[in-house]
Amino acid sequence: FMDDIEKRGRQRAVLLSIRDYVRRVVPEPEVLRIIGKESKQKGTNKLSSRQID
Repeated sequence: FMDDIEKRGRQRAVLLSIRDYVRRVVPEPEVLRIIGKESKQKGTNKLSSRQID
């Protein structure tokens, strides 16, 4: 999640969760983006760990 910290109506800082920070700083490898897209198309992104095992 992200929170803006303001002082007198002007943004002074933005707080990011670790996950959001990493997503902004480290680009997602192309292969992972493709795998994720295919998974969503096939519906396999909704499988639980039990269903996968």
